[in-house]
Amino acid sequence: MMTRREILKGSAALLAGGAVSATFRTADAAEKAAASTKPPIPAPPGGHYTPVVTLNGGTLPWKMEDGVKVFHLIAEPVKREFAPGMMVNCWGYNGSTPGPTIEAVEGDRVRLMVTNRLPEHTTIHWHGIFLPSGMDGVGGLSQPHIKPGETYVYEFTLRQHGTFMYHPHADEMLQVAVGMMGMFIVHPKNPQSRGVDRDYCFMLHAWDVDPGTFTPRPATMTEFNMWTFNSRVFPGNDPMVARTGERVRIRIANMSMHDHPIHLHGFNFRVTETDGGQVPETAQLPEVTVNIPVGAIRVLEFIANEPGDWSIHCHKSHHTMNAMGHTVPNMLGVRHSDLDEKIQRLLPGYMSMGEAGMADMTDMVAMGMSLPANTLPMMMGEGPFGPLEMGGMFTLVKVRDDLARGDHRDPGWYQNPPGTVAWKLEDGSPAKPDESGGHEGHSR
Repeated sequence: MMTRREILKGSAALLAGGAVSATFRTADAAEKAAASTKPPIPAPPGGHYTPVVTLNGGTLPWKMEDGVKVFHLIAEPVKREFAPGMMVNCWGYNGSTPGPTIEAVEGDRVRLMVTNRLPEHTTIHWHGIFLPSGMDGVGGLSQPHIKPGETYVYEFTLRQHGTFMYHPHADEMLQVAVGMMGMFIVHPKNPQSRGVDRDYCFMLHAWDVDPGTFTPRPATMTEFNMWTFNSRVFPGNDPMVARTGERVRIRIANMSMHDHPIHLHGFNFRVTETDGGQVPETAQLPEVTVNIPVGAIRVLEFIANEPGDWSIHCHKSHHTMNAMGHTVPNMLGVRHSDLDEKIQRLLPGYMSMGEAGMADMTDMVAMGMSLPANTLPMMMGEGPFGPLEMGGMFTLVKVRDDLARGDHRDPGWYQNPPGTVAWKLEDGSPAKPDESGGHEGHSR
């Protein structure tokens, strides 16, 4: 028998599966409107590479001092908005989790100043980068811990190019669990491979944030309930955009406790790089899904040769949901409407669901069900044809014929050419209906 606490916790998770509230939609629309005004990202001064675009993030600025590129990272508590309507107490760098992406060029001498504003000591490990042992950032082994208020200096020459990470090797279970991580991109000094027109990066992570709370549970090992791209969940994360025919690179790092099979719709790609280096061209297989192991990086490249709005997501179905409750009983096919009154004596406002499937989660707010404070719906996001019923590790690749080079602004929903949208069979005839292109409003 389920205890009262289990019923309450499970019901809170079900409440979190309701439809997106009007407040959430309004905030999301405002954020997207602001994003659409962002100017194109310029090329680096004197650089020969395409700058990396960090989803819902940015690149760490640097200054040159006597031939050394100097960066400054500040480890500190941060509040991260997973999506409009949910703030989470995290730790990170320079006001964000993940921290800002570090970009440099093979052969650069870099100096990384790390200031600790956390309530406990920390370090930084430069994951995958070749460097002297004393710069490797393992507290107690290769350096003393960085105590609160202290600043340590890491300095080394970048001897390779590729896609890497940074994260603590001090109280790692807690510090990584609550968001301390970032990406470190080293561009080749003399590019041998074909360049790309768009270069994106993001990090995968898993969180356990109980409905109605603000702080993750760092001791969780497997039963997480929030799954993020760069500490954001759909539809709060940015899309990746490209002009038709452009070559696109996507760099994905996994700092979660799970592996993630990332699936791209509409295209096949090749894995061109890992955090260990370049993959020889003869070993690059065409793929549409790639598994990103724990603590690893995979870099995908493809030609965006088909315009449209295309999904990219983790193919573990629970990882495209939010506020996942794991103790909720399976009610599929079970008539339980007569139980509502009894359960409502314990939990006022409770509404049963799941008898015919879980799609009715997106209708629950309209039916009068409210969400716990600071809790996102399990399924959320509106597309041009109706609810997308996705959250978590899900975003879009938007390819357009008329997109300006270097412009990363959201172009809005794709207007499908006439005759290219699946249609409902009417009167047993497969004839296509009259179409004017694009899409129409929806009802549910």
